[in-house]
Amino acid sequence: MADPRNPRGGAGAGQGRPDRTPRHSRQQGRRAAEAPCAPLARHAASQRAQAPDRAAPPRRGASRATAQRVASGATTRRVSERTQAQTRSRGAVRHPGSGGPAAPSRLPLVVAAVAAVAAVVVACLVVSRCAASPSDAPSQEPASGEVEIQVAEGAGTDAIAQSLVDAGLVKDSATFTKAVMAQGAGQSLKPGTYRFAAGIPVTQIVEQLVEGPNTTSNRVTVPEGLTVAKTAAYVQDALGIPADDFVAQAKASNYSSDYPFLSEAADDSLEGFLWASTYDFSGKEVSADAVIRAMLDRYVTATASLDWQSGEAALKGAYGVDFDDYDVLILASVIEREAVTEQDRPLVSSVFYNRMRDGMPLQSDATMGYVTGGEVTADDLKKESPYNTYLNKGLPPTPICTPSIECVQAALNPQSTDYLYFLIIENGTYSNHTFSRTYDEHMAAIEQARQDQAP
Repeated sequence: MADPRNPRGGAGAGQGRPDRTPRHSRQQGRRAAEAPCAPLARHAASQRAQAPDRAAPPRRGASRATAQRVASGATTRRVSERTQAQTRSRGAVRHPGSGGPAAPSRLPLVVAAVAAVAAVVVACLVVSRCAASPSDAPSQEPASGEVEIQVAEGAGTDAIAQSLVDAGLVKDSATFTKAVMAQGAGQSLKPGTYRFAAGIPVTQIVEQLVEGPNTTSNRVTVPEGLTVAKTAAYVQDALGIPADDFVAQAKASNYSSDYPFLSEAADDSLEGFLWASTYDFSGKEVSADAVIRAMLDRYVTATASLDWQSGEAALKGAYGVDFDDYDVLILASVIEREAVTEQDRPLVSSVFYNRMRDGMPLQSDATMGYVTGGEVTADDLKKESPYNTYLNKGLPPTPICTPSIECVQAALNPQSTDYLYFLIIENGTYSNHTFSRTYDEHMAAIEQARQDQAP
């Protein structure tokens, strides 16, 4: 609208709105492997101790007579039964032909000892391997500082638990799973990027996962009133997608087969459809196409409850305009750029409809601001452009930004007034929102605004 310091007599004088790597230890596995070996060794030793010693066979050099004496129990010296018992208990035997007790045989003892040692070694190797198997995967030490994890779309409790174990936030999966079950949160864990402080209780981790992501990583917030080009800049800053790639992809023809309402879009433009909201792409593919589809989906959701048909029928009856959904979206975008407060929206909407009903041009500075990309001068308003609503009656060819749902509602249901002009100024502490019925009233409001702001 016209600058109050340079009145142009348009629909209004408005300024418009400015645009770890964890360390791993195998000690625990070694201790687990070594511990069972001692009992096994003791068991083998006890078997060895209990094994009876065997008497050595007679030497080949013994005479037949000596052998016969041994066989008949006769000896050159009588041995008491007590002595014989002691000799047998020590594993000693008398050699035929010798005059005294035979030396104990060490061969059976050596064989038994070797067998026992071999059994112990084999047992230790088996136990060590079994005990070490679980720790072959690197164990995680507790996290320190802050840890960021990503929960992928569709990830279940087990997958999330493993992510937390890998990050060192919980000691094992069972700890997390039990906490989830205790809180009945199995179906409420949300995907996204999370940042947790080391040592945080597992109950708080579950509570945060139910609440949703607590970090801005892979997240972009797009406000109302942006053009496609400015939306691309936000996406580039937040997600790293080049703005030029985003703008090149943002063509209605790329999506009209999946979103039929885009068949109405002029100039192959997605202006007005890239819905303002916060988008979290944690755990998802991030590309220009993915972001645009998410925004179009959000547009569908946000506008699903609107009764377009009834509203358009009412507009035709009250103002004689034959609008379709796309026309309503265009006017809503102009209202978005001109109105400042919630109270302004239905009033600004009524001014535009009243002017169209009376055959007057909209005379909105904001439509030419779409061309200039910023401030609009008096000379700009003299330039021919389909977006110059001072020179051309009716709507501009496309939306000039993405409107809020409130502005779409205002475009479908304007307040009933006889206003033809408005003056909206927000300049520091100075605020002026004046709606006028006649041109003279409008010019008087502009003059008053000048005086109010005079030094």
